[in-house]
Amino acid sequence: MKTCLVVDDSAVIRKVARRIVEMLGLQVAEAEDGAEGLEQCRAAMPDVILLDWNMPNVDGYMFLQSLRRMPDGDRPKVLFCTTENDVGAIARALRAGADEYIMKPFDRDILAAKLEQVGLVQAHAA
Repeated sequence: MKTCLVVDDSAVIRKVARRIVEMLGLQVAEAEDGAEGLEQCRAAMPDVILLDWNMPNVDGYMFLQSLRRMPDGDRPKVLFCTTENDVGAIARALRAGADEYIMKPFDRDILAAKLEQVGLVQAHAA
């Protein structure tokens, strides 16, 4: 079964993302900040990571830089989730190694489409 790590400091976002991703057939783990997310990646590298950009301790940008330097850290697809509609911030995330981005708030259709885009779910699952 494919695995997804949701890294977000909002319990509500984690809960919504978990529900959607589980409906799409992925196993879900959660982390409330980038530091906890990196610990989980060291223990078991997920197939995909939904990554918040603005978090305490280790933000999304620092998380992504650290992840991509880890052994096997280039493997997970990273969808960074943000309220930022700043093209510069989006470009910075993509340069840092994000595969895609999702604007918050997102729904099942948007998340399913992005996961399909990066090859994690099939169109019929969406």
